[in-house]
Amino acid sequence: MTELPLIGEAIAVAANPRLAGAKIGVVTFPGTLDDRDAARAVRLAGATPVELWHAGTTLGDVDAVVIPGGFSYGDYLRAGAIARFAPLMSKIIDAANSDAKLPVLGICNGFQILTESHLLPGSMIKNDHLKFMCRDQVLRVENNTTDWTGDYAAGQEITVPLKNQDGQYIADEKTLDALEAEGRVVFRYVGFNPNGSRRDIAGISNAAGNVVGLMPHPEHAVEAGFGPEIGAGTEGLGFFTSVLNKIVGGNK
Repeated sequence: MTELPLIGEAIAVAANPRLAGAKIGVVTFPGTLDDRDAARAVRLAGATPVELWHAGTTLGDVDAVVIPGGFSYGDYLRAGAIARFAPLMSKIIDAANSDAKLPVLGICNGFQILTESHLLPGSMIKNDHLKFMCRDQVLRVENNTTDWTGDYAAGQEITVPLKNQDGQYIADEKTLDALEAEGRVVFRYVGFNPNGSRRDIAGISNAAGNVVGLMPHPEHAVEAGFGPEIGAGTEGLGFFTSVLNKIVGGNK
């Protein structure tokens, strides 16, 4: 992707040369809105973003994949329902479930796609207030052992933007109990539940911890001065540095 100029001195962290060889694929579907933002977050974390088109048939040599937010295929039928059948998704599903356990992060519409793909359990429906919601949202890190959360502390609270209309996470009680018991609730809303998600769940993982989905947008909180006004404004960058440190062996 074309390098975008940094604005002023508002770069979140100094790029770590040790991470420069890592390649993170960013998927674009018709209707994707945040692929450029996700690619920029990858670049700021120190890795190389790689464009992946929904109709592609190979992931190339990427080390991880981000499925960003938007309205894939216009969210016709149901959010993420059509994207689940895109040719590239079959490759992502296979790679995530393989012995290599490719790290996959689904953000907002990406989370919806992961549930539709059965990489994550449960489903996403319209917000309980039936309105689009856009706000800075406080999250609590419930699990810092996934591929995407290793740079956070368990119990840490971070603030990242949230924007959705189909953000209500639902699942049957048996599934919810299993997620809780297995430590697969990765993020929980703090102070305010913006969409009615069951048990204030903002994000979950698969059993292996390589696949994570969440509704809020960490890629919009990676540069000082351009993220949430609460805190440093860069508290979403840890998602991207976490997976990079995982890829290169965790030697921070």
